[in-house]
Amino acid sequence: MTEHTPVKTRREGAVLEVTLDRPKANAIDLATSRMMGEAFQAFRDDDELRVAIITGGGEKFFCPGWDLKAAAGGDAVDGDYGVGGFGGLQELRDLNKPVIAAVNGIACGGGLELALSADMILAADHASFALPEIRSGTVADAASIKLPKRIPYHIAMELLLTGRWFDAEEAQRWGLVNEILAADQLMDRAWELARLLASGPPLVYAAIKEIVRDAEDAKFQDAMNRVTGRQLRTVDVLYGSEDNLEGARAFAEKRDPVWKGR
Repeated sequence: MTEHTPVKTRREGAVLEVTLDRPKANAIDLATSRMMGEAFQAFRDDDELRVAIITGGGEKFFCPGWDLKAAAGGDAVDGDYGVGGFGGLQELRDLNKPVIAAVNGIACGGGLELALSADMILAADHASFALPEIRSGTVADAASIKLPKRIPYHIAMELLLTGRWFDAEEAQRWGLVNEILAADQLMDRAWELARLLASGPPLVYAAIKEIVRDAEDAKFQDAMNRVTGRQLRTVDVLYGSEDNLEGARAFAEKRDPVWKGR
C-alpha cells in the first residue's frame, strides 16, 4: 500500500499546484510544515516555475491551522516548522513569484494566515474564515502583523479580538478575497489565473514583489530612491535584462513579447 503524503504537488508547464491533503481537516503539524517548506523552497529556486497555487484536499477544509492533537502528542508550538516557517510560506525569504491561494473551505487560525501569505486569494462560495486563537489562550501572531495592514484597522482588531467567523462575501467586502466562485469552478479559475500570470514577465513580477516588501514600512521617497537607484537586486536585474529590452521592442513592433526571464 502506498503511504499517504500530506503534501501533494502537481506541475504543469510553469505552474505548480501544492495541495495540503491531511485528513480529516488538513491541520498542519511540524512534519507537514517542513514538507510544505521544501515544496515552496523548490518552487522558489526552480527557474522553470513561475506561479504556484496552494489549496486544500477535500471539499470542507482549506486548513484549520496548527494541529492541536499533534501538539498534545508532543509537537511544540515553537518547534522546527522548517524553511519558510509555519506552512512553508509566510516566512520564506526572497519568494519573488506569484502565489495564488484557492480556499476550498474552512480557513481559520494558521490556515487563514497561510492564505494571507499568498498574493491573491480565490474562495469557494462556501468558504469560511476565523482567527479563533483568542479562545484557546494564544495569539494569531502572523495575522496580528498582517491583517491590520490589509483591511481597515477596526475590522482587523474585531476579528482578532473576538475570533468570530465570517463568510466569503464578508471577506471579499473587506478586500481579503479577490474572487468568490462556485466550488466546482474554484480550481479551474485558479489555473486560468495561474496560466495568465505564467505567460507574463517573471523579472517584472520579481521586482514588484521585492518593491512591495521593501516599501511596506518605508517612507515613499526612501522607497522610490531605492528603486530608481537600482538598490534592490531584482530591480537591478530587470533594468539590465533582455526582457526589459524585449518589452520595449515588442511594443514598438506591435507584437506580443516573448519573455525569457533573463
